[in-house]
Amino acid sequence: MKHEGRDVKNEGNGNRRVALVTGASQGLGAAIALRLARDGYDLVLTELTPEPLAHVRATVESAGARAFPVVLDVRSQASVERAVQEAEKAFGRVDVLVNNAGVTLRCPALEVEREEWQAVMDVNLTGTFFMSQQFARRLIARKQGGCIVSLASTHGVVALAERSTYGISKGAIIHMTRVLAYEWAQHDIRVNAIAPGTIETPSRAAYFDANPGTRDTLLRRVPLGRFGLQEDVAGAVAYLASADAGYITGQTLLLDGGLTTY
Repeated sequence: MKHEGRDVKNEGNGNRRVALVTGASQGLGAAIALRLARDGYDLVLTELTPEPLAHVRATVESAGARAFPVVLDVRSQASVERAVQEAEKAFGRVDVLVNNAGVTLRCPALEVEREEWQAVMDVNLTGTFFMSQQFARRLIARKQGGCIVSLASTHGVVALAERSTYGISKGAIIHMTRVLAYEWAQHDIRVNAIAPGTIETPSRAAYFDANPGTRDTLLRRVPLGRFGLQEDVAGAVAYLASADAGYITGQTLLLDGGLTTY
């Protein structure tokens, strides 16, 4: 994919690091991309279709970063490989991968259909694994270190009704983080994860609007007395991607306002 007819790697700013964020068109993905742009990264922004990325791209570029949109379906191996190739062609290298793309499912375990299970696993677990694998292969081939940050969830740590499939997928990401960190440490590739609790996003607001009383019920479980902000998650990702976290790998940072302390 061309960047409006330009090869962005030839546009200067060659000393900026490059981050690829999956599912970057809205919510946490968009917030993470903007924070990384402000921290001096250029961005590869991915989504299933290019149109939703236009606003995020404009926001990222207004922060002084270069932005390159890429169509990516993490359920497709061909799409995964093509996206990483296009990112490298645009910027010459990618230093950080943020595995943000994900889907959710609210359904009692007894009622989950095989197709629903597979749909969640294909995106959340399989997509995260093969994006990480493709990214790591590129880094190792170039003898370049790098960093992977994946979005897990507190649902992967504690149980909650109607979250079995989603929680299992996120729990698997937490363990994936450990095993990939162990295998790839020899290549100077750090692998960590963020496990957010309830975060104030547009989709969360819509859910609360459709389910009166749910907000107060969930809020009573959070010791800090508030839900997280998208900027809280973005800041945590930025930290784990930074040199300040250079001795941290294989870890999952619980970002939950104290929810999992009891």
